[in-house]
Amino acid sequence: MASQTLQQICCEQPNMVPNNLKTNDPKSTQATSTNDEVEVVVERAQWLRAAVLGANDGLLSTTSLLLGVGAAKTDRWSMSLAGLAGALAGSCSMAVGEFVSVSTQRDIEEKLIVSGGGEESGVSIVLPNPHKAAAASALAFLSGSVVPLIPAALIGDHVTSVVVIVAVATLALAMFGWGGARFGGSSRPKVSAVRVVVGGWLAMAVTYGLLKPFDRHHGN
Repeated sequence: MASQTLQQICCEQPNMVPNNLKTNDPKSTQATSTNDEVEVVVERAQWLRAAVLGANDGLLSTTSLLLGVGAAKTDRWSMSLAGLAGALAGSCSMAVGEFVSVSTQRDIEEKLIVSGGGEESGVSIVLPNPHKAAAASALAFLSGSVVPLIPAALIGDHVTSVVVIVAVATLALAMFGWGGARFGGSSRPKVSAVRVVVGGWLAMAVTYGLLKPFDRHHGN
């Protein structure tokens, strides 16, 4: 027995192997897998939040812009051009704003980690990615802007175009409100959808009402 090697003992009596010599610890493997899953979920939530907000902003701001221009001018070309300019400017503004905001947040979190000794503890910490957040915001803003731009560019009759724009925007706002609440873990997505729709209607009404007095054709 004394001449047996450690390898032979381990093979014949695996229960005698010390814990520090075991390489396939199920608990350790499970913990590592759980940490990886958490990192993926957190990182996905960061750009998903930016995408939902960007799409909602693009939809509402472009719709309000189209209705505001349509209140003063009945020309379809002017409405479409103004909406396209607003969509491009808004997407760039969202990207820059999100990049600056997330970069500042990342710098603050990095300082807190260093001051708290997070790097030495070995705990995996997920930091926000400003590039992903900026790209998600810009693309989402453009995607939301396309919804009202399509009927504005394709429908020739002015009154019909305005009605369709409002109807399509209302449906999209309800979907964004409901989807954002579900992704955020809210237990009342319908309430969130109604809140977003009502807020969107107010924004459209205010923009349309303030620019309606500039309708020179109606005044003549």
